Amino acid sequence: MLKVENLDKTFNTGGGNVHAVQKVSFTANDGEVVAIIGASGSGKSTLLSLLGLLDSPDAGSIDIDGVQLANLDSSGQTKYRSTQVGFVFQQFNLIPNLSAKENVMLALEFAHWPKQDRSARAEAMLTMVGLGTDKADRRPAKLSGGEQQRVAIARAFSAQPKLILADEPTGSLDRSTGQKIVALLHEAATQQHATVLVVTHDEKIAQMADRRLEIEDGVLKEIA
Repeated sequence: MLKVENLDKTFNTGGGNVHAVQKVSFTANDGEVVAIIGASGSGKSTLLSLLGLLDSPDAGSIDIDGVQLANLDSSGQTKYRSTQVGFVFQQFNLIPNLSAKENVMLALEFAHWPKQDRSARAEAMLTMVGLGTDKADRRPAKLSGGEQQRVAIARAFSAQPKLILADEPTGSLDRSTGQKIVALLHEAATQQHATVLVVTHDEKIAQMADRRLEIEDGVLKEIA
């Protein structure tokens, strides 16, 4: 379970202070897909950065399965980012000179999975997202946008993280493909008991989530 309490983040800019995240508190269960919606600049991506330890909050706490992230030292934070959290981005962020399978295997290498297990695990994850062996050896340029995002999802879930952070994962895709990607996130979350947070500006995509949260000027509220 993810538990966030009174999270704050303020940036100092030339025009004054920007309160990107203000007193944000919420919980999300294992296997749950939660959509976070909001306008550009509302604080969505900042919140994901804090949850992924890509940035640090000014105040508040983030707890995953009873572990307070603020208590992790530098090596603990690195281990968290490589094993306990997976990222899915709008632009896929696949390495172009590696095959789909090699992209997934690289994530497993960073997570220190045993070398002898990486190939089979990568193949299993690509199968889970609907990509067979005929696609596993293709480089990203030889895959469609939807297929590349499937590889990105396989990579994100490969090390069995507890938390998946998806930042506009359907933004580069057509509506139909985007809906399939969100359905796939649901399926993977259920199979691996992971919590999935999906940042999106698309209300129809958000409605596919188990719950919806809205952030405005850094303030988060639940949508009934």
